[in-house]
Amino acid sequence: MARRQAQIADSLPLVAIDLGSDSVRAMAARRIAPDLFQVLGVEERPQKMGNVCVEQGIITQSSNAGYVIAEVLKLLANRIGVDELPTAFISVGGQSMQIVAVHSRRDQARKKEISQELLDGMEQECKEKIESRNPDVAVLGLVPSFFKLDGVEQDDTPSPEQRAALVEAHYIAFYGRKAIDTQLQKAFSQAARSIEHAFVRPETLLSAFATCDGNHVLMDGCAVLDFGAQTTTLTAYKGGQYLLNKVVPKGGYHISRMLEQQGMSFATAERLKKEYGYAAPSYVNRNVRLRVPACPEIGGDMLISATELAEAIELKLQEILAPLMEELKKVEDRISAIYITGGGSMLMGMDDYIQSLTPLKVQYGAHNLLLHRDTEEKYLSPAYTSLVGTILLGQDYRDSHKDQLVRKPGFFDRFKESTLDMFIDQQ
Repeated sequence: MARRQAQIADSLPLVAIDLGSDSVRAMAARRIAPDLFQVLGVEERPQKMGNVCVEQGIITQSSNAGYVIAEVLKLLANRIGVDELPTAFISVGGQSMQIVAVHSRRDQARKKEISQELLDGMEQECKEKIESRNPDVAVLGLVPSFFKLDGVEQDDTPSPEQRAALVEAHYIAFYGRKAIDTQLQKAFSQAARSIEHAFVRPETLLSAFATCDGNHVLMDGCAVLDFGAQTTTLTAYKGGQYLLNKVVPKGGYHISRMLEQQGMSFATAERLKKEYGYAAPSYVNRNVRLRVPACPEIGGDMLISATELAEAIELKLQEILAPLMEELKKVEDRISAIYITGGGSMLMGMDDYIQSLTPLKVQYGAHNLLLHRDTEEKYLSPAYTSLVGTILLGQDYRDSHKDQLVRKPGFFDRFKESTLDMFIDQQ
């Protein structure tokens, strides 16, 4: 039976979903070698003005989010030529997400094997500890910090080949408002899909960087500056411990909004930022003057130089980064590098700009070594790192849970899906 379950899991492609504030993305992939994946396909559904279902990493409209999730996974299934994609791995984040250390201890009385069932039970105990103390929060993810077997700290997660009488599991728990988890579950239920497992976004990013650059980046200590559409997050990590996780409720979306106030449409502001946006005036190579259409209320065209554009962008970046750089100073002496990533990190000169603010080594986080060399170049962009990291962790999860059947939606869920399709077809 266990072998049959493993075969079913292996036959399903790995699917990752990123619920961003600007769009919902889904990626399907398969493992072709250890820590090497082939992207089978990617689908994306931009959020439309007036019908936004995810804000600052939090689902605000579960019914709308369920519709988008179902649509994206249906399009992805068609793209890669399968009947359906019933399950997905997902990374979660959000403005209210915080971290706390938690541990579990099991005395088995005599030396016994360290089963996955035992580790899962200890993880669940840690989750319940936090949620029982505060009914208003939900644990969004538990990241292993370290394990001890009979008092000896382990270099990695214990395996069934190891035996111990006393087992200690130490985790870092990411938690946030209970509504984050509740809305996520509702959205997938209404999409008639199952969450195979959820990971926190900092974990997916760090896993991708550590795999590509070597685990020494985690042992030496590093920080990740993740520029999203509506949030910017700073996470610092060293030797099995998360040192901090700070979220600012502003990102690339707010830069575009600020440009919009100059008298252009939001769509024009987005295009201007992506095609001509520099992090600061000092990085502008050629101060070209750009003619862009003004918003309908004004009419006509407006002129803006590349330097003027960069000046406006730098002002907003200073506002976004000031509280994060203050937090970074608290741990600068404990880490050696900072990775920048996320869709909003692609402003020209962004790495040099961050470097001017910190003595730490600054570099873009890369995930290219995780993908087959024939992968389309656009999927190597930082905007896709979270999806690729989720694929990586999803494969690790399946490897450690081979005896557990991947849960597919039941009959009632399938009925809901066909009902949803009826409404989709009528629109």
